Amino acid sequence: MQQPIGIFDSGVGGTSIWKEIQKLLPNENTIYLADSKNAPYGAKTKKEILELSVKNTELLLQENCKLIVVACNTATTNAIDYLRATYEVPFIGIEPAIKPAALKTKTKKVGILATKGTLSSSLFHSTSKIFAEGITVLEQEGTGLVELIEANKVNSKTTTELLKQYINPMLEQDIDCLVLGCTHYPYLIPALRGLLPQKVTIIDSGEAVAKQTNAILIKNQLLAKKRDNTKHIFLSNSNTEVLKSMVEGANVEVTYLNF
Repeated sequence: MQQPIGIFDSGVGGTSIWKEIQKLLPNENTIYLADSKNAPYGAKTKKEILELSVKNTELLLQENCKLIVVACNTATTNAIDYLRATYEVPFIGIEPAIKPAALKTKTKKVGILATKGTLSSSLFHSTSKIFAEGITVLEQEGTGLVELIEANKVNSKTTTELLKQYINPMLEQDIDCLVLGCTHYPYLIPALRGLLPQKVTIIDSGEAVAKQTNAILIKNQLLAKKRDNTKHIFLSNSNTEVLKSMVEGANVEVTYLNF
């Protein structure tokens, strides 16, 4: 089926998920919504997050998307149950990778860097309770990080200093896994590698989300046939330059849209 996969996030961060999906599913068309004007979602109320998620979903459905990836941890934890109950298309959500971290840790101490909206959600707490029994999960709000990534300041001194402030207390508690609980944060991995000891494993959700997307497409008989002319459309309601720098390619189109 040649209808596109729809993807939305509170900005450019979900492109880290898009890259994994595109790598695993090269025959699929995609449409990506970057709601950068309203970033970050993590600081908003549950009602605001739900309203934005509905707006993004309906825009993607107008584009005839066959499946929607909620490429935002905050939107997933606060809105995906409502979206699944309201719309007929399949939804793929993003949750912090607590389970793989809990299975991998040897010190039984895991750090999670995420937004306030994710850490305060009931879905996050229920997931942690199920998978992290006997594990100490050290939560840290990544206040300000999304804004720096949206401003293309990933390698700035400000970003490095902020990461040190967030990471060092977790290192003092002897974590050996760091879960990135926001789809923007994989863009910080090079900076984090310079701050973390070698024993600390960084875990994000990108590959697992791509595999789940593939599985749901197969289950619903929605996989695209082999083709050479795939198209990837990126729509942003803010400055498109950062988005363009992250998704350059011959079959990629980045456009401003006031939504």
